[in-house]
Amino acid sequence: MASAVSLLLLSSPRPLHGAGLLRVPRRGVLLPLPGPARAPRRLLAAPPPPRASNNNDNSGAVEPPDRLVAAVAFLYPFLDGAHHGRFLLAQFPFFSALLRPLAPAARLFHSSPLTPFLLFLTLYFAVVRNQQAFSRFVRFNAMQAVALDVLLIFPDLLAQSFAPSGGVGFEIFQSMESTVFLFLLVCLVYGGGACLLGKTPRLPIVADAAERQVM
Repeated sequence: MASAVSLLLLSSPRPLHGAGLLRVPRRGVLLPLPGPARAPRRLLAAPPPPRASNNNDNSGAVEPPDRLVAAVAFLYPFLDGAHHGRFLLAQFPFFSALLRPLAPAARLFHSSPLTPFLLFLTLYFAVVRNQQAFSRFVRFNAMQAVALDVLLIFPDLLAQSFAPSGGVGFEIFQSMESTVFLFLLVCLVYGGGACLLGKTPRLPIVADAAERQVM
């Protein structure tokens, strides 16, 4: 009996004793020794993505004088090409009454043959190229007005070389002249109105050309 008890005692597992020793788990993962607690690493928050700027909505950054100068610049191509609307104004007197407030500016514009040319030089060299005196908002819109006036060379040449007196050709000529006038009127209303609101208008055909000229 005593021998059986002694055999049982000899066969029983003995606990491990020692500093820093831990039992190995069944899955073979070693547990680290207890030590001083480490501070958790701070996760660096990624900076927020930059907001896309809206070039067409900068009303809070444009001063009222800049808005007025940019809006007045769009009068130049309209007054220079107002003669293309002679057929439309004769057929629809409503347009004549609508544009009557611009009559003094039109008389001043056509007071001398040199006036359109002098205004062209003033807009381009004194405004568009003058980075110190005018903001980019003013210079960009002035350049759009200048580029729009340059495009009037083509309908002017067409009107001088192709001016039928009757028939289908005359009707086509009237339609072309009225289209040019309406296009200039839309550019005046849209461009001048947007500038007065402090927003940057982008006119078709001329906006990209003006973007390349204005730094």
